[in-house]
Amino acid sequence: MDIIEKIALVLVIVGGLNWGLYGLFSFDLVAALFGSIPILSRIVYVAIGLSALYATFTTLMKK
Repeated sequence: MDIIEKIALVLVIVGGLNWGLYGLFSFDLVAALFGSIPILSRIVYVAIGLSALYATFTTLMKK
């Protein structure tokens, strides 16, 4: 696994945990960590989304 795949995996896990926490407790982990810097939160959300797309396409291409 190369470095890009590792970063994508970590971001996808963070995104999954964030959605799980939000669904269970209405707690937004990313906003809690970066709430005072809204542009940073937005960058993290975009990075998580792009990582999910990357992970999806690389998984599909390996089959």
